[in-house]
Amino acid sequence: MGFLMIGTQRSGSNLLRLMLNQVSGIAAPHPPHILQRLMPLIHNYGDWEQTESFQVLVDDVCRLVELNPVPWEGVSLDREEVAHRCRERSLVAVFCAVYDILAETWGAQKWCCKSLANVHYLPEINAYLPDAKYIYLYRDGRDVALSFQKAVVGEKHIFNIAQKWAQAQRLAIQMRDRLSKDRFHSVSYESLTGDPETTLKGLCEFLQVEYTPEMLDFHSSNEASNAASSSALWGNVTKPVIKNNTKKFLKYATDEEITIFELVAGDVLDALGYERVKIAKGKEIEFTHTAIDKFNEINQGLKAEVLQQVDPEDLKRRDIQASLLQEIKNRQLVAV
Repeated sequence: MGFLMIGTQRSGSNLLRLMLNQVSGIAAPHPPHILQRLMPLIHNYGDWEQTESFQVLVDDVCRLVELNPVPWEGVSLDREEVAHRCRERSLVAVFCAVYDILAETWGAQKWCCKSLANVHYLPEINAYLPDAKYIYLYRDGRDVALSFQKAVVGEKHIFNIAQKWAQAQRLAIQMRDRLSKDRFHSVSYESLTGDPETTLKGLCEFLQVEYTPEMLDFHSSNEASNAASSSALWGNVTKPVIKNNTKKFLKYATDEEITIFELVAGDVLDALGYERVKIAKGKEIEFTHTAIDKFNEINQGLKAEVLQQVDPEDLKRRDIQASLLQEIKNRQLVAV
């Protein structure tokens, strides 16, 4: 059985997945982001009814998993077995098959995929997994923006971050409003860090697993150590829950940044119960095309600057998966 986290990065997803991984019946590995990385390339694989095309897809998914920066320890992916487990020929089917194998290998009955970008593929996931449960993890977008500005990944200008954050939250909120409470559960970063025990007990009840105090000892696990050593992005996961790590934007964001964010995503802040501080509801204005072009230009420059400061070893680990994706794109260009 599958649980899927949805939302936006820099919202505590590594923290939560390591907590869930402490539950004996749940396998919550670091994700290779299968759907996020391969769904945009899916049309290039050709006719799914052709066995050869599907075999190529299965192999590509398995290779992506095998090149994950945080290894799926002990997991061996036999391509024929993966294909055999698929109830249909689709990327979502292959995705579920490899996670099923992972759960069995780790001795768990359930798996959790923490690839938050799966929020963009909910129709495809629901079609294949009509009983899947969703954990919507969200955080004040203005704090998310601060975190993205310092991270290796993601957009860097406040306008671009706000756009992407708002888009993902709107998709999650739409799903929340459509699904029953036994399939959709919301967790805020603020509650997870402010009152982790109560928050986790509620989540465990939703997932129909038993809460264990070991969930709060996530930072001592081998999985946390493996994640922290794989990237500076996840350095905090070997520390206990950091409390009072909220509303940082009030101290570190400029008035202009807060204003831009609230102009872009004020309605989403409202929907999630976060208080605006600069732009009152109904006072929003639209940015001109000239302003947006300028934001985009600055964003690209900031992203380039961040890449120049990345630890070479960290970048090398990320480049392994990037090289595979480039190989797939090149292969399709040749085929065309």
